[in-house]
Amino acid sequence: MAIYLDNAATTALDEEVIQEMLKYMREDYGNPSSTHSFGRKTRSAIDLGRRKVAQHINAEPGEIIFTSGGTEADNMAILCSVEDLGVTHIITSAIEHHAVLYPVEKLAEKGKVRMSLVDVDDKGHVKLDHLEELLNTSEKTLVSLMHANNEIGNILPLKEVSDLCAKYNALLHTDTVQTIAHYKLDVKALGIHFMTCAAHKFHGPKGVGFLYISNTIKVNPIIRGGGQERNMRAGTENVYGIMGMVKALDLAYEHIDEHTAYIKDLKFYMIKRLKEEMPGVSFNGDAEGDCLYTVLNVALPETDKTEMLLFNLDIEGIATSGGSACSSGSNIGSHVIAALNVGGNRPVVRFSFSKYNKNEEIDYTIEKLKMIYELPLVS
Repeated sequence: MAIYLDNAATTALDEEVIQEMLKYMREDYGNPSSTHSFGRKTRSAIDLGRRKVAQHINAEPGEIIFTSGGTEADNMAILCSVEDLGVTHIITSAIEHHAVLYPVEKLAEKGKVRMSLVDVDDKGHVKLDHLEELLNTSEKTLVSLMHANNEIGNILPLKEVSDLCAKYNALLHTDTVQTIAHYKLDVKALGIHFMTCAAHKFHGPKGVGFLYISNTIKVNPIIRGGGQERNMRAGTENVYGIMGMVKALDLAYEHIDEHTAYIKDLKFYMIKRLKEEMPGVSFNGDAEGDCLYTVLNVALPETDKTEMLLFNLDIEGIATSGGSACSSGSNIGSHVIAALNVGGNRPVVRFSFSKYNKNEEIDYTIEKLKMIYELPLVS
């Protein structure tokens, strides 16, 4: 049996997305910058796709810049804030994705910005009173905080953070890689300046995403060359990637209520089974509270049987992760779990769910966990 419970790392392509992409691989393959009919056809498709993306988040089409994914979009938001908007102070947190932490750290090393880390509690929630303290400065400030953490799933109260940013005339960048297409987002109501997305988190293709840039601010490209993306990102557009992302986003929002309820039931079914059958289990983050419904971060008891826990699960056909997929192969522990300061060296497994998972797969996973721990199986 092959069970995929690592959907926070990437998701399977929806069959309708594949068919949409094949059209632009086989038939409509023109370069969008070409003036002939082949090029005009793909240019028209991209323009329509941009309008659709904008409609889903209540943005204007000109506020959407297609990118190679979330990392490029995060980097662009941060670098442009410093280079074009005069930001000298960036507030972020120790549990952000490295696509945010690394560029901010590099800018701080070069003396271009002052970097501040807002405190988080032991569940991973940002302490808003500390955020306000950090915002109370005369420096031009960017706040960069993710909407939902990719490892523990805790949700940021975006409107409250946005209100604080507005109070102190700060810019707000939020990474919504884990939440777009899973939650309804209104960038105008939320007062966001930058928002990032990656298609492969909602059954779209890898290597494509977008950056929302509010039309209340003006920035320059960081990739220069041709005049693509309305002179905001040079390079021939990834046409079939963009169209696959648009299709995936359309499908996700068409069925969002149905899929939300279904996946949430899967997560809470697993929580219930783990509590009942795995003595000593606990959960990192706010698993049963204000948390992403697709992610469950589990701390299992420490024994000599679990040193190779992820490997043993993989042998049994179960795909999970111990944290962010972007750190795969690293011997360094999760910076997110370390920042929570929960103590101990218990094995941590991130299970993450999609519309393609089933209760039977969770039953099988718990059965295999109990075998690894040498616990009695339910007959």
